[in-house]
Amino acid sequence: MAAGAPRVFVSHLSGTPVFDPNGDQVGRVRDLVAMLRVSRRPPRLLGLVVELATRRRIFLPMTRVTGIESGQVITTGVLNVRRFEQRPTERLVLGEMLDRRVRLVETGDEVTVLDVSIQQLPARRDWEIDRVFVRKGKAGTFRRKGETLTVDWSAVDGFSLEEHGQGAESLLATFEQLRPADLANVLHHLSPKRRTEVAAALDDDRLADVLEELPEDDQIEILGKLKEERAADVLEAMDPDDAADLLAELPEEDKERLLTLMQPADAADVRRLMAYEERTAGGMMTTEPIVLRPDATVADALARVRQQDLSPALAAQVYVCRPPDETPTGKYLGTVHFQRLLRDPPYTLVGSILDDDLLPLAPATTLPAVAGYFATYDMVAAPVVDESGSLLGAITVDDVLDHMLPDDWRETEFHLEEEGAGHGG
Repeated sequence: MAAGAPRVFVSHLSGTPVFDPNGDQVGRVRDLVAMLRVSRRPPRLLGLVVELATRRRIFLPMTRVTGIESGQVITTGVLNVRRFEQRPTERLVLGEMLDRRVRLVETGDEVTVLDVSIQQLPARRDWEIDRVFVRKGKAGTFRRKGETLTVDWSAVDGFSLEEHGQGAESLLATFEQLRPADLANVLHHLSPKRRTEVAAALDDDRLADVLEELPEDDQIEILGKLKEERAADVLEAMDPDDAADLLAELPEEDKERLLTLMQPADAADVRRLMAYEERTAGGMMTTEPIVLRPDATVADALARVRQQDLSPALAAQVYVCRPPDETPTGKYLGTVHFQRLLRDPPYTLVGSILDDDLLPLAPATTLPAVAGYFATYDMVAAPVVDESGSLLGAITVDDVLDHMLPDDWRETEFHLEEEGAGHGG
């Protein structure tokens, strides 16, 4: 960025693609790293935290940034792919500065930090945080009207102090478009204090989706810091199989207390799943597949498949059963795959186009046998049926992979790389 170019507000950099000199994308910006200085001097911007395609987070020094423009960051030279680790003297701009409560030096008024801007110093490759965008008003009034203003860094005080009860609205706004798995990765790399604050600011459905993608230790930590009533609400919003897996890791009395606070129908589904061994078809299945009666039409089936909150794997097929329609159902009759639904007229009855050749899985089927079933028949989902012929639920391919991968797979990159620590300055 040439000297005198417009300043850049950091919220606009979240998720920005990073390109090498050849024009190949190497990753996306997930945060910025700054170092506070004394006497209200503007903090020096040390570099960017860049997430590679492998989900590894690396440190990109600002000295290797040749341009920030048109929604992209251009780098020069070879990237150091050692994993980023924050040092005690460093601050994450998005993760730790946004939503802080600071004071205006001139009036002493408390304000909330909504954004900060960075600018390159003239004739140098050094960058610094030069201005702060704030909103006046009491804490927790982010969504209410209040005067906003942009002031010089030296006009505010309080960034170096430890803050309790820091909000998270501005930080969440920068990550609003992230998929749950990517937002989970963001949370995993925050400090425990900041992770708790961000989790508290998410609505129940969004937090449930994110919890399902987090490592087990993070799940337990976040759930344990929520009020019990809210923890029960979030568990209700989770897929029953994921909620059962999480509750199984809690002490018995905590588990029972949360189950008691959940809605009876949701708690019943979770209790039913917890009765099965974890690495069996019964322990891995979800109790909420798409179930239709044989007199339902293709149009009915497609309407159910279109539901936005369904995963692609669950939407890949519907299960045709006698009443009742909720699991455990009446007699399981067969499956209709999504491709077949697209080929037949809307008025066709699903009972007339069943795929009933494949035997369903029994709840006691072990993980290796389930994996073999999926591989042999190229399945993305499969029915689980008990001895009486009732549909108990369905297993999706992601559930199988979750149980086959190493326990810490969510905390590692997609590909094996040489391990490293720290970052270059």
